[in-house]
Amino acid sequence: MDNVFISHIKQAADGQWVIQPNEEHQLNVALLAKSFAESFGLPEWGYTLGILHDEGKKRKSFQNYIRKASGYDTTVRVSNEHNHAFVGGIVAKEIYGNAFLSLLSNQIASHHRGLYDYDELFALLENGLPNDYEKCTHDINLKVLTKELNDFAQSKSLGKSDFHHLARVLFSCLVDADYLDTEQFMNNNSAKLRGSRCSMSELLPMLENYIQSLGTNCSEVNVLRRQVQQRCRDVAYCECGIYSMTVPTGGGKTLASVLWAMKHANHNGQQRIIIAIPYTSIIVQTASILKKIFGEENVLEHHSNFNPDTITDEYQKNRAKLATENWDYPIIVTTNVQLFESIYNNKPSACRKLHNIANSVLVLDEVQTLPTQFLRPIVDSLKTYHKLFSTSVLLTTASQPMLSGEITGCNPLIKFNAFDKITEIVPAEYRLAERLKRVEITVNDISLTYDDIAAEMSQHPKVLCIVNTRKDAKEIFDRLPSDGLCFHLSRMMCPEHIRTTIEEIKEALRQNVSTIRVVSTQLVEAGVDIDFPVVFRQESGLDSVLQAAGRCNREGAISMGQVMVFKIRDRFPRGFINSANEARKSLPKNCDPLAPDTMTKYFKQLYARCDNFDKSGIEKTLYKMKELCFETASKGFKLIEESGTPIIVNYGKAVNLIERLKQDGVNYATIKRLAAYSVTVHDKDFKSLISTGCVQEVTPGVFFIEKASAYDDKVGLLSEDEIFDEIMII
Repeated sequence: MDNVFISHIKQAADGQWVIQPNEEHQLNVALLAKSFAESFGLPEWGYTLGILHDEGKKRKSFQNYIRKASGYDTTVRVSNEHNHAFVGGIVAKEIYGNAFLSLLSNQIASHHRGLYDYDELFALLENGLPNDYEKCTHDINLKVLTKELNDFAQSKSLGKSDFHHLARVLFSCLVDADYLDTEQFMNNNSAKLRGSRCSMSELLPMLENYIQSLGTNCSEVNVLRRQVQQRCRDVAYCECGIYSMTVPTGGGKTLASVLWAMKHANHNGQQRIIIAIPYTSIIVQTASILKKIFGEENVLEHHSNFNPDTITDEYQKNRAKLATENWDYPIIVTTNVQLFESIYNNKPSACRKLHNIANSVLVLDEVQTLPTQFLRPIVDSLKTYHKLFSTSVLLTTASQPMLSGEITGCNPLIKFNAFDKITEIVPAEYRLAERLKRVEITVNDISLTYDDIAAEMSQHPKVLCIVNTRKDAKEIFDRLPSDGLCFHLSRMMCPEHIRTTIEEIKEALRQNVSTIRVVSTQLVEAGVDIDFPVVFRQESGLDSVLQAAGRCNREGAISMGQVMVFKIRDRFPRGFINSANEARKSLPKNCDPLAPDTMTKYFKQLYARCDNFDKSGIEKTLYKMKELCFETASKGFKLIEESGTPIIVNYGKAVNLIERLKQDGVNYATIKRLAAYSVTVHDKDFKSLISTGCVQEVTPGVFFIEKASAYDDKVGLLSEDEIFDEIMII
């Protein structure tokens, strides 16, 4: 074994040492990466990345390191400098020159730490090959790679906004192949849990059987839903492209979109369906339906609130944990944040899944919620994945935004070209908005106090009020009369508290309790399946008003529900909500807020108020082919600002989990479960809470308020003043 370049080494149960030679590992990774890259027409590029990626393991310093670190030979001397990844990057540069630095050298040199910015890469590669490296003996054909890339670029019309995505997807092919082959050798039991997925043709009958099992109720709504489903069947046999499905609330959008996506994928030989959703509440609901249809083994949930440990079947639980790493499942249900932050990431763990977005159908649900400040890079990424990687995109919503043609902001310099063409699946002659109209929307321009709003709500036995801030929700809730059931929902409550409260509301509605009043922030605005005859909505954008209207007369139980838009005295919308509200107020007074053309006018007004469609500066950092700044872009592209500090509150099983954390130390499973009992507070509020002395740091970065009186079973975490008052009373 002294004459073998070791890539990986382990000790078997009988004490014998087992090695994976570096030559074997590189070949395995090359063949696997080749198969991944073949799906979009660059198989030799995948192969070359794999065959060169671990050239640096042929360094004497690395061989000494792996022998000592593994325990195979503890007597060997180890150099401080034994890194291996950069060596393959230099080898690629020496073979191919500077032309392919962004597509070969960067991927190889960064396959452990993440893609470099171009200046850091140049500095790294200038060092030259280390003296203890044994020369590369692989036979690399430069002409084959050059021709393959030229053919690809010509056939795909490769442009400056596409190139960085190509670089990242090639990186994905390499790192996933590397992880998988390493796992195959080091942990074969885990490797056996992967794969064995169903094809679209196998899953499609399950969906058709489920739809048939729903029965043939001839109500107008069900007739319309079946009409939409049939339309999806009829038009799914089309080429890979950009499509939209505009279906109002109650039209069966979820099942119809999956039906279209599955038949479309089956027609085009696409491997998976990825459903990206803005809110975890909708994800949980959607994933639950899909798992019921297709089984736990075919549907992967990947979002911050999902804990794979909740899966009772041990085999499926372990498969789900592994699948979150590379999305090798037929159906993925995830968040917009997870999807797009992965697409613009530079780290191997995040990029690993990207090659599996290729040759898939991507369904973007509630597409109107895409943040305008990131709209250009999001749209550009979707255009590229469609053009280069045969990904079809379906944009679904009840209120379709304007995403085709030129989009202009608050001045002529703030503009970009969105999709050239979006094909709508449901034609205008279906008149869905008119046929599914169940509410009347009225606007009250008189400012109301908290007392006024509570008094107005008290006139209705069943009413939902949606406001813009946590403060407004609590102020109104505190003023409601005590008769009947009253519920509060806001992010001052931990996720588990929110979940149980929503279930209580649903159960009360099912039981037809006479008096149910709910005050909530926007967290119930989309995807939460609750139905009230009357809904109050604090002034906001038209898309938010229509989402709120989707919680009103949802099942058509009454002839017409009532949605009332109001303003709170001395409480003005801020930031984006203010821009959206002003865009709504600028619409013609006589327009129908539920009409599709009104939504187009609204988004034109909204975009005209935007001063930036590329907040993260993607154009500056990633659109210059020879100056790609992957790491800078990754740090800047954050759809949700990480402001505030999560605090574990004394609710449910939180105390038991904190005790387990103290006893067993930090581990993924416990931290994941604790997330369900956390509330994120602003930095100013966090400092105030610290000053009360009731917050303890259980372990670095994990904060806990043990005092039960600090957390109210109705409204959640109390303000620092209320907590301080409780402490004084106690």
